[in-house]
Amino acid sequence: MEYVRLGSTGLEVSRICLGCMSYGEPNRGNHAWTLNEAESRPFIKKALELGINFFDTANVYSNGSSEEIVGRALKDYAKREEVVIATKVHGSMRKGPNGAGLSRKAIMAEIDNSLQRLGTDYVDLYQIHRWDYHTPIEETMEALHDLVKAGKVRYIGASSMFAWQFLKANHIAQQNGWTRFVTMQNYLNLLYREEEREMLPLCKEENIGVLPWSPMARGRLTRDWEESSSRKESDEFGKMLYSQMEAADREVVEQVKEVAQNRGIPRAQVALAWVLDKKPVTSPIVGATKLHHLEDAVAAVNVKLSDEERAKLEKPYVPHPILGFS
Repeated sequence: MEYVRLGSTGLEVSRICLGCMSYGEPNRGNHAWTLNEAESRPFIKKALELGINFFDTANVYSNGSSEEIVGRALKDYAKREEVVIATKVHGSMRKGPNGAGLSRKAIMAEIDNSLQRLGTDYVDLYQIHRWDYHTPIEETMEALHDLVKAGKVRYIGASSMFAWQFLKANHIAQQNGWTRFVTMQNYLNLLYREEEREMLPLCKEENIGVLPWSPMARGRLTRDWEESSSRKESDEFGKMLYSQMEAADREVVEQVKEVAQNRGIPRAQVALAWVLDKKPVTSPIVGATKLHHLEDAVAAVNVKLSDEERAKLEKPYVPHPILGFS
C-alpha cells in the first residue's frame, strides 16, 4: 500500500479509502442491499490487513448503523491512532425541524451523535455531505471551526458541489480566521468526468485532497453492461446517475473490457487505475461487498496505464448533465 499526504495537511492516508456505505443494517434506512454487522466485519478487517488506514462513512448511511458497525470493528481490529475515520453531516436523520442540514444546531447535535455511534472522541475528517441552500455558509463554517477547536474534529472537508460554492466557503473561512476545507469528495469515474472542467483544476491549484466517490460507477465499469446485481436493481440513486447517457457509457465500458483483457487483469483494476492517475486525486473511495473487491482495489495502485490506454478509455466520453449534487 502507498500512503500520501491528505492535500495540504500533514495527515497520511492510504491511496485507497474504504467506503462504508455498504455496511449497515438492511432494515434501517433506504439501502436494502447493505451487509449486516456480521457480514461487514470481515471487510473492515481485510482492509486493515491490506494496509488501508482510511475509512469513510456518513451519519445517514443505514440510519446511523454504518457508523456503529465501523466504529465497533475498528475498535476491535486496530488502535485508534492507526486509522483515519471520516464521516459526514447534512442528510435527514429525523423528521421535523432541524433534523437535517448544516445549521449550527444540526451540526452540533450530529457530531455528538456520530461520535457516540463510532465510539470515539473525535473524527479525523468531518465532511459536509452536500451544500445547504437554506443556511448561510458563514454559519456552517464557523460551527465546523468550533468543532475543530473543541477537539471533536481534526480536519474538515466537503462533497459534491459547484466549484464556486467550494471556493466561496473556503474564502469566507480564510477571511474570518476559521478552519478551511482540506478535501473535496466528488463524483468522478470514466462514465462521469464533468469534475475535470472546474473542480479538479481548483483543487490542484489550492492543494485540496480529492476523494472521488463511485470511482467504478457502482460496478458498471467492472462487468458487462447487461449484467445485473441486487444493488443495481434496487439502487434508485444509481439508476438516476446512469440512465441518461447509456449509449456513450456502454462504449466506455467496452473499452475498459478491452484494455483489461489485453493486460490480463480484472476490469476493476483498470477503471480504478484511471481514477488514481487523475491529478490531484488523493484516495478514491472504494466500496466492497466481496473480498476480491478489496484485493483488486489495492492491486490497482500499482497499475500504471500507458498514454495509449488512457486515450482509448477516454475517447468515447461525451459531456454529461451535471449530476450527483443532490
